[in-house]
Amino acid sequence: MANQTAASLPAALGLDNADPALLDAVTGGLARVEDLLLTVAHSDVDFVNQAAMHLVKAGGKRFRPLFTLLSAQFAGGNTDAVITAATAVEMVHLATLYHDDVMDEATMRRGEVSVNARWDNTIAILTGDFLFAHASRLVADLGSDAARIIAETMGELVTGQMRETIGPRDGEDPVRHYLSVIGQKTGSLIATAGRYGGMFSGAGPEQVRALHRYGEIIGTAFQISDDVIDIASPATESGKTQGTDLREGVRTLPMLYALAEDGPESGRLRQLLSGPITDDAAVDEALALLRRSGGLTSAAQTLADYAARAHAELDMLPPCPARDALELLSRYVIARTR
Repeated sequence: MANQTAASLPAALGLDNADPALLDAVTGGLARVEDLLLTVAHSDVDFVNQAAMHLVKAGGKRFRPLFTLLSAQFAGGNTDAVITAATAVEMVHLATLYHDDVMDEATMRRGEVSVNARWDNTIAILTGDFLFAHASRLVADLGSDAARIIAETMGELVTGQMRETIGPRDGEDPVRHYLSVIGQKTGSLIATAGRYGGMFSGAGPEQVRALHRYGEIIGTAFQISDDVIDIASPATESGKTQGTDLREGVRTLPMLYALAEDGPESGRLRQLLSGPITDDAAVDEALALLRRSGGLTSAAQTLADYAARAHAELDMLPPCPARDALELLSRYVIARTR
């Protein structure tokens, strides 16, 4: 699994043209992360181990540990502390996926049957808690500052999820609310990944702050690009059921922009998006209406703005192969939607 994940990284994240020596360092670090992930997530209780390993072994892009390792290349590289931090952020991410699948009533995750569908919601929630606990144990070995940072990040993750569930307050701009929510739900953990990579490789305070800001912005941008892809593409290769947000009544950025329009099909779209959609034909109709709306164009422009903001943060970092790789990521987040 480690080798397969490492080998797929350049194509999966737009890093094909990154410096070969840099890629060797990052993929070598990811192999170490994968080994530590398998060790730390292991349980001597067979059933607990099965549930915990279900998503660990399903793979994925490992974007958060990748970003941790890339951030470390501005200073001391793959120190033991960097590997530990990269593993911890991935464990936190995996834990949130178990919980997300329960809330979304998802049946698939990364091409596999989700834990809540294979067993039940209780097992999925407890497995997520199990991974949260072990991530916290890993971070505790990195010192009190690292422990405080991950605790604050978990607070942001939960707050973002609660705000998404409740929705915008009366009079609150839905787009502003949504962008703030995904900044918490997605951007905050990726920001911490960059911060950890800088901290534990010995980067200076200004560089650590730049990596933290870049991570928050690019993380939000990746979520926006996922939203665009989920609507614009007839099918995805994410392993997730297409139209999950529509089925759960979650309004993503292209939907919010489309709902603000006033056109001949707006009334029908508002009707369809007034709540969760349970009928497959209605999901297909909603997707067709969204593709004909201006919502995708507006979302793509917002995505471009975020990518530009992320790229601007790189001015605080010294020219080197690692900065070049982050520039590639800034461009890739837009290119993947085309």
